[in-house]
Amino acid sequence: MLTQRFTEALTYATELHAKQIRKGSGVPYISHLLGVASIALEHGANEDEAIAALLHDAIEDQGGAATREEICRRFGDVVTEIVDGCTDTDITPKPPWRQRKETYIAHIPTASASVRLVSCADKLHNARSILNDYRILGDSLWERFKGGKEGTLWYYRAMVEAFRIAGSTPLVEELERVVVEVEKLSSDRH
Repeated sequence: MLTQRFTEALTYATELHAKQIRKGSGVPYISHLLGVASIALEHGANEDEAIAALLHDAIEDQGGAATREEICRRFGDVVTEIVDGCTDTDITPKPPWRQRKETYIAHIPTASASVRLVSCADKLHNARSILNDYRILGDSLWERFKGGKEGTLWYYRAMVEAFRIAGSTPLVEELERVVVEVEKLSSDRH
């Protein structure tokens, strides 16, 4: 069962990301964090993993080291380690996109099961959003992403392969199904 810690993390995540919206959509960013936590919980997340799902972008997007310290103070080392494992950089300005993604992909096969669960839930929520938005917007969707169409498709395919190296799960299988659907739709539109 979830305790007051989860409620506190939900409030903290809402406060941290209050002014953020999803790329190009106008949707409040908290919807993504709730979606990732929901997917993680549906795939067996414990409370620390569910809290990390809510906070998985906090270090990267909302304050770096100071936010890491606050997460550790409020929610402990386990949550902090999971969030760290889901963070592709805490440096401002961020390193080049491709370099960050390659480094992140490379660490997934050896990451903890908790990091893989939260990361895969994150990628699945993002891939579902891409699929839904692509159906509406077509190729103009790719303008939202630093990697463009080719880079974004490469990244999600590479993430599927990285998760598979560590072992297939129903969550990884679902991510692959969504990525295949995005790949198929985007190749059909030529």
